[in-house]
Amino acid sequence: MDSPDRDTRTTGTPVGRRVILGLIGLGGLGIVAGPAAQGGLSKLLAPAQVRDPTGLLALLPLGNNFRFYSVVGSVQEKSATDYRLSVGGEVATPAEYTMAQLAQLPQTAFTQTFHCVTGWTVPDVAWSGVRLSTLLDRADPKRTATAVRFRSFDGTYTESLPIDKARGDDVIVALRMLDAPVTHDHGGPVRMYVGGQYGYKSTKWLSGIELTTQEIPGYWERRGYDLDGTIDD
Repeated sequence: MDSPDRDTRTTGTPVGRRVILGLIGLGGLGIVAGPAAQGGLSKLLAPAQVRDPTGLLALLPLGNNFRFYSVVGSVQEKSATDYRLSVGGEVATPAEYTMAQLAQLPQTAFTQTFHCVTGWTVPDVAWSGVRLSTLLDRADPKRTATAVRFRSFDGTYTESLPIDKARGDDVIVALRMLDAPVTHDHGGPVRMYVGGQYGYKSTKWLSGIELTTQEIPGYWERRGYDLDGTIDD
């Protein structure tokens, strides 16, 4: 999830103090150079941001560009060939999908602005993938299912949605964003995108979709965030 804070635990090598200070200096240059430089800087900083235990890099003034976060400090990459997505819980037909199988399902595409709960946005992001409702229909939810829980292959992050919102046309298992396959730093090879909700609802490094009898608070909700992540008007 592109989220505003991070857990204090890390599994990767932390970013050194000198490196952080140097990159903060680059952030200042980005302000002077303008949006194009800020976009390039955002991409340059992505691997460092994901494993930065201080959270300082996420505070750089990067304009309307993505910031990158991991609640565990480092996430092992998965390739398209070894990726698997499980769908289970309160369903009649549990399933497991490879990347190739997901790509063969009906795809949808649209453009929406990404909103982080801390206030930064990325306008006009191109998203494409499989509507979550397609996977839910294939799984045949039981009558007891009222919500959906999402798991990340980082081993820690979870999120949730009530089943009616999970069926929204702009709630997708995203295979592509920004006109390219979802990169690891953006939460790939597969992530959620939940339209109309703040970014913490759009689980990165998606590994599991579970139908549940009640909505289960996710990682950030257990730390004080609203269960309903609907974007404020």
